[in-house]
Amino acid sequence: MEIYRNKVCVTFEELTSDRDGEPVVKRKTLESMLNRDKSLRLSSGGGLGRYVRIDFYRLRDIYRERYIAKYGDPAEKIKEMRLREQLNLEIDVTARAFYEDFRYTKRGEEVGLETELIERYTINASVLNRIISVINDRKMYRRACNGSSTSIIESIGDIYEKLRDAYRHTLPTNMARLRMTISSYKREGYSALISRKVGNRNTVVLTEDAGRYLVALKRSSSPVYTDRQIFERYNKEASWRGWKPIKSQSTLRSYLNAPNIEPLWYDAVHGELAAHQRYGRKNKTEMPSMRDSLWYGDGTKLNLYYRAWVEGKGWEARTMQVYEVMDAYSEVLLGYHISENEDYEAQYHAYRMAIQVSGHKPYELVHDNQGGHKKIGAFLDRLVSRVHRPTAPYSGQSKTIESVFGRFQAQVLHKDWRFTGQNITAKKASSRANLERIRANADKLYTLEELKEAYSKARKEWNEGAHHATGESRLSMYEGSINPETQEVTVADMVDMFWLTTEKPSTYTDNGLNITIKRKNYRYEVYDETGMPDHEFLRNNRGRRFYTKYDPYDPCSVRLYTMDADGGMRFVRIARPYFVIHRNIQEQTAGERAFITANIKANETDRIRRQIEGRVIEREHGTAMEQQGLRRPKMAGLSGVEKAEREIEREVKRRTRKYATDPEQLSPGRITKAISNMVFDPTDGGIRFDERKVAGKL
Repeated sequence: MEIYRNKVCVTFEELTSDRDGEPVVKRKTLESMLNRDKSLRLSSGGGLGRYVRIDFYRLRDIYRERYIAKYGDPAEKIKEMRLREQLNLEIDVTARAFYEDFRYTKRGEEVGLETELIERYTINASVLNRIISVINDRKMYRRACNGSSTSIIESIGDIYEKLRDAYRHTLPTNMARLRMTISSYKREGYSALISRKVGNRNTVVLTEDAGRYLVALKRSSSPVYTDRQIFERYNKEASWRGWKPIKSQSTLRSYLNAPNIEPLWYDAVHGELAAHQRYGRKNKTEMPSMRDSLWYGDGTKLNLYYRAWVEGKGWEARTMQVYEVMDAYSEVLLGYHISENEDYEAQYHAYRMAIQVSGHKPYELVHDNQGGHKKIGAFLDRLVSRVHRPTAPYSGQSKTIESVFGRFQAQVLHKDWRFTGQNITAKKASSRANLERIRANADKLYTLEELKEAYSKARKEWNEGAHHATGESRLSMYEGSINPETQEVTVADMVDMFWLTTEKPSTYTDNGLNITIKRKNYRYEVYDETGMPDHEFLRNNRGRRFYTKYDPYDPCSVRLYTMDADGGMRFVRIARPYFVIHRNIQEQTAGERAFITANIKANETDRIRRQIEGRVIEREHGTAMEQQGLRRPKMAGLSGVEKAEREIEREVKRRTRKYATDPEQLSPGRITKAISNMVFDPTDGGIRFDERKVAGKL
């Protein structure tokens, strides 16, 4: 049984079936009836024995009574079936999408409906869809039953309320109002169900101009207004500005603190930096998976007090600065330096210690732009394997080392009663120092040396402590990790990275080379392979100016460089401290006496060598004293001067043998005389001087 073409119909099978009793009508009888009355058949399945729909109310009364007795009243059965179907509510997904996409203006911002309202309006739309369907169905049913279709809406009250109980819809309980709602829903669609109160669409208290005026008052610097003063001033001016007054301060605060309004005034009240940190998007990062991939360098207050004596005041509590270098992977503190200020010197010593502890260059180094970082860019370039970079200014949360400082202070330094407390922004009472106890025991605070020792022990405790993520010792994590892309540090690297170069060149003299480091003078000279002063280097470089590269940790040697015109540095030699001997014989050692003797001998050798080289040049060009008719003075202060003179003259003659003949005669008289002394000797290769005549002249 079913409703078909607005009529109650039964099937051929139902009427002729002998299951559950006698058939309502015999098969041949029904076939005969259908052949005689064509209007009895509502649809045919292609044959009399197939699915054939028959108009129930066109059957004779006897057959209807039999059918009702066997199967029940089909009209009531259909009604019950439809009621069950009608209570099974189908949620309108199109309605849900509409309400989820719906936007309206609230405090100057485009916002969506609350989740609760989206759900409520979706259920109401789905119920209305069902009610409208039921109304249409009942109209069709009544026409099928030959009944009246007036006042149908009143007849659906049972379904309507059962849907309210099952799905908690909020549609009107009054049928007259329901009729109006259905009419609006058919006319306006889904928007008809949205309350006019949503977003205060009936009455907008704050217009755009009024809201901008409130923001302007909030940003005012002279005078600075409190929220109450803004509330009072706004309401005082609202009437003549044509605005509606605000009823309460909570409405004002609700508007000003709205997410789209707060950024408009926050910087003026709390500062631009605070606004940047509040509204700027933060990145989520993952820490390195191996050592030396990322190092952090940063300075902070050393959070332990030490004592200093102040004349007229007594003992006073003071603190120092500490610059720390940390491996981001393990959080091991690699290098540090304690000083009064965070400057280039502190950074130099901290990075040097970190390199010596690690034995490798970091792949990447991150630091801030404070202290001396801006001045040591070239130094940091040499320090890293790949790159060094500054963090974003005023962005402490982006540096892992800031977090480590906080935990190091809270977990380790906090245990010492001399603890200065953490950063001033820390909120916990336990993060504050007990200044009363500090003042009362100022004389029992650390000395500066004791402070340095205590801090060293605290760092050791931190490095050997458990890492918060792995539970493994930080130092074990670091030592057990390998980074194949970091460069191992060699002696040459240490020189390149940590040896400093003097700003000005120094002159190499017979007293060596003097340089000044931190207002302290040092003297160096170059030595030969035997460990004696290199006299040859002195001869060739006396008066030459050298730049000196030195190790602040070890003054035992320096490296001498010359600078080209284009600024390039060229390494020359290594120099060591100038040899110092006792002036008095009583305190001289055997080594010193041997050094003095060797130096005297070397100086004599240098004098003789200079004389030889000079006299050879004279003889080559005819400018020697002897060639000019003068006598050469003997060398003064030289032991065995006669022997030395003979050695010099012998060496000069050896080197100038090709110049041993008399100088060339240039005057005409002398040339003629020389020709007259020549004889022809065929046995001696031709012309030669007459030796007898020449000897006679001599």
